[in-house]
Amino acid sequence: MRRRGHLLPTVVMVAALSLAAAACSSSKPKAESPSTGGGSTAGATTGSNTGTGKQIVMGTTDKVISLDPAGAYDMGSWTLQWNIYQALLKIKPGTSDIENDAASKCDWPDNTTYTCTLNPGLVFSNGDPLDANAVKYSIDRVIKINDPNGPSSLLASLDNVSVSGTDTVVFKLKSPNSVFPYILTTGAGNIVDPKVFPADKLLADDQVIGSGVYTLSSFTKDQQAVLKPNKNYKGDDVLANSGFIVHYEQTASTLKLDVEQGNVDVAWRSLSPTDVASLQKETDKVKVVTGNGIEIRYLVFNTSLAPANNVAVRQAVAYSIDRDSIAKNVYNGTVQPLYSMVPQGLAGANTAYKDLYGATPDPDKAKSVLAAAGVKTPVDITLWWTPSHYGAVSGDEYTEIKRELESTGLFKVTLQDAEWDTYSKAYPADQYAAFQLGWFPDYPDADDYLAPFYLQGGFYKNHYDNPQIDQLITQEEGETDATKRTAEIDQIQTLAAKDVPTIPIWQGNQVAATGLTVTGVDKTFDPSYTFRMWLIGKS
Repeated sequence: MRRRGHLLPTVVMVAALSLAAAACSSSKPKAESPSTGGGSTAGATTGSNTGTGKQIVMGTTDKVISLDPAGAYDMGSWTLQWNIYQALLKIKPGTSDIENDAASKCDWPDNTTYTCTLNPGLVFSNGDPLDANAVKYSIDRVIKINDPNGPSSLLASLDNVSVSGTDTVVFKLKSPNSVFPYILTTGAGNIVDPKVFPADKLLADDQVIGSGVYTLSSFTKDQQAVLKPNKNYKGDDVLANSGFIVHYEQTASTLKLDVEQGNVDVAWRSLSPTDVASLQKETDKVKVVTGNGIEIRYLVFNTSLAPANNVAVRQAVAYSIDRDSIAKNVYNGTVQPLYSMVPQGLAGANTAYKDLYGATPDPDKAKSVLAAAGVKTPVDITLWWTPSHYGAVSGDEYTEIKRELESTGLFKVTLQDAEWDTYSKAYPADQYAAFQLGWFPDYPDADDYLAPFYLQGGFYKNHYDNPQIDQLITQEEGETDATKRTAEIDQIQTLAAKDVPTIPIWQGNQVAATGLTVTGVDKTFDPSYTFRMWLIGKS
């Protein structure tokens, strides 16, 4: 997500202390004891969507910014939104493929026009009709409100939205953009009721309604969300439970304790690496479920600030990083070394950094590239990281990186950290020459790991801009030939790796701990990071 810098944690999201303490108190409902039950196997297209399984309780350290689609661009908010709203399109579970949701069909009449026809008879949970005007209203509203925490930037390629009759929506783009259907699967594409949501401001979280699988029964920020089956749901997703409760935890340690004690059925986002390793041994209490993930962590260079303004210094750092050591010794094998900004599992991903700089550190080549550029060693460099956004384990990660760089004899590293409020304002303001960031997908496509990072200094404003890369990104976004597009994506990665404006460090899996009888978590783990609560049940 492009505003991850403001919103998204990858290890621990710390909630407000007093509220989170209440969320973790003994007064919260305990997960129900196991019993036989499960969801229907028939499509929920009749408007009866009661669910026949047990209620599920999930714990998470994520935080909700807003439940109004116009006001959120973060994982915590989207996790609830994906279960409350419908969009025209969605990601098929277990894949990166797009399938219909509120739409019965979508197609391209030409390369800048995308047309969707709605399924008949759709309604919101209050019975109001969901028609083409509601879709137009929803998209226009995101752009009009343009909330600083919202997803309006995802719709930057959109020129206008029009309707034809009551069931057809026409999107006109400013230029060809082959990933636009993916954008409609994100929170920016969620459909709201024009009679309920004001056109020019956000709706309070506890008042939101949608047409999705669940309705929001109650919501207390930083404490608890209660979801009940939407009896007016007309889609084809089938519930494996009779409702879903989300508890917002203060820390990863309380999350671990709650799943061990059976207070929650599912602990998801985010357990620390040591907690995961511990839980994997407690096979009599819990099971640890892992799945494909395309979360990444990386180092960014501000190419206008010394010493990062020297490409030789950046290349020497690339020659010196030991990703295997970071993955094994810092993250206990819960992450994998990453050799491109596009993670493995996405079409077009390559291993450009391994190809150029090797799979293991090469101090001799690092020394040679610095000598050829006339750079005196050791190079003084300050690396910045933040403990309040990516968790305390980031300190261990950057201590390891410092050790690796200094072991070459070519660098003298100073580590500095800042709380997120300060950090997120400082790095785009040219205050850090080298700094840590992380990324989750807006949508599971390589473009989401290229355009945000490389176009005109990227979202982090590091002053890197390669006109050849800019042109290739424009080409791949408009390319309809899959083979040609893959080649363009490959070329972008290789060109960027030569310039080293960033260094990819690791790629993480999705990890959850569950009660022994909980089912379905594995079915929702895919590169889209869509957590489909309706798939989770108890056997």
